[in-house]
Amino acid sequence: MTTIMTTPGAQTRRGRFFRLDMWTATSLGLLLLFGLFLLFPLFGVLKESVLDGEGGFTFANFAKFFANDYYFGTIRNSFVVSLAVTVVSLVIGVPFSYFYTFFKLRGAKFLFVGAVLSCMSAPFIGAYAWILLLGRNGVATRVLEAVLPFSIGSIYGFGGIVLVLSLKLFPLVSVYMNAAFRSVDSSLLEAASLMGSTGLRRIWQVMIRLTVPTLLAASLLVFMRAFADFGTPMLIGEGYRTFTVEIYNQYLGEIGQNHNFAAAIGIVGVVVTAAVFLLQKFAANRFSFSLKASSPVQKRRPRGIGGALVYLYMYALIGLALLPQLYIVYLSFRNNNQVVFLPGYSLDNYRQAMSRLLGRSVYNTIFFAVVALAIIIAVSVLLAYLVVRRSNAVNNFLDTVSMLPYIMPGAVIGIGLVIAFNSPPLALTGTMTVMIIMLVIRRMPYTIRSATATLMHLPMSMEEAARSLGASKLKAFWRITVPMMSAGVASGAVLSFVAIVTEMSAGIILYNNQTITLTMSAYVAITRGSYGLACAFSAILTVLTAVLLAVYLKFTKEEDVKM
Repeated sequence: MTTIMTTPGAQTRRGRFFRLDMWTATSLGLLLLFGLFLLFPLFGVLKESVLDGEGGFTFANFAKFFANDYYFGTIRNSFVVSLAVTVVSLVIGVPFSYFYTFFKLRGAKFLFVGAVLSCMSAPFIGAYAWILLLGRNGVATRVLEAVLPFSIGSIYGFGGIVLVLSLKLFPLVSVYMNAAFRSVDSSLLEAASLMGSTGLRRIWQVMIRLTVPTLLAASLLVFMRAFADFGTPMLIGEGYRTFTVEIYNQYLGEIGQNHNFAAAIGIVGVVVTAAVFLLQKFAANRFSFSLKASSPVQKRRPRGIGGALVYLYMYALIGLALLPQLYIVYLSFRNNNQVVFLPGYSLDNYRQAMSRLLGRSVYNTIFFAVVALAIIIAVSVLLAYLVVRRSNAVNNFLDTVSMLPYIMPGAVIGIGLVIAFNSPPLALTGTMTVMIIMLVIRRMPYTIRSATATLMHLPMSMEEAARSLGASKLKAFWRITVPMMSAGVASGAVLSFVAIVTEMSAGIILYNNQTITLTMSAYVAITRGSYGLACAFSAILTVLTAVLLAVYLKFTKEEDVKM
């Protein structure tokens, strides 16, 4: 009998190899998942875009897009409207954040909650409500035209899209800027005053320039959200067509369908958003610096006429932002006959909703969100650990790939999943599984970025202490690292959850009667002219969103959230 002796060094190397192999297997597993459910569908869209109706290779779809001004105009329109929304959101969002940060305002918590709630609503509720208010026969339209000596027009077209999206997205700017303004050191402002820079001049020369990186980040997020929005231009765009609406018409239109051409439009959209993203990254690197206030600016009470104007601006803006949702809740209790609202109030709209897939819509919305969120949290925690604690080429590639949905319009992801999983061996189209996959892909960047940022600020000393006491790396990860990451992960996860329950742009491609959600139920009711029913679905969705916002605030307890 032969005895094999092993040295402690050999055991250590063997254990180290095992642990390394375990994390390497995790990296490879995530690489396989991202490859199968993100890169493969994206490749399918690219492949579809260069095929003709007979399956032959061609660039005719792209030639058709760029040669025809109508089609090319949809991308141009999307770019112009997104740029306009970004500018308007900055113009109204930065002052809102400035007043909120530097003044002691009565009802400040209400202002913050109202701002965040307005930007977390479903993407089309605002547009639908503004149609009822400022449409050609809207309530506000009739009142204003009876008072004013001129016609105010209607909500439809370019101006309406900019109005609706700006009121919805300006809170993203203000929430980002809250943290940036609080990071400005009061000594810098005092020094500027001593040098003769006061008032608006000081705000521009000191505060705005010091917060340029945050402004760029907020601008990118607003631009991406506006560029990918489907519901608003679909409902009120009319002649002003955007590329997201054109993708839907080409892929699922009742007049005629051209899947190859829809894929080509989607690829052009991805290229445009990627170019904007890279431009923003380049600009952000040029202005890259960090701020930490050793003596934060003290808030002061607004006084006099100036203080009254501050209060008027803050509450009027929040009132306009919340008006669509409040009006929808009000109308959900009004009697109606399809498109006409009648005198009197009742619960008929909710009774009708109960008989029109309300139970299934609510169940699907919550079930999809819970399952998708569980997957998002698990993947985000593992990926954040790999990127921060075990950085290498593969893990950095995974981090980059995980951000692709951030710059991809939802319609492109929806088309990609249909192409990839429409036939055996993975025939998932029309199932709950593909809906969950879509939601995970679309909304994972929120939690990944939050988890990664949190882990970057956690010292290694706690893990090293656990390992010095005999814990393995895996045990230290689950017992020490994951609990310390919980607050940051929870913050990102609630944002992902809210975005999941209001998802539409990709869901419009994938849903059916069995997988319909609250968002889609409300949209279908609008398109069929059942306005009261749509209000009921939308009101339920608004209440659900408000509850999720309360959970979000409970976890974060801060006002400098990252969305």
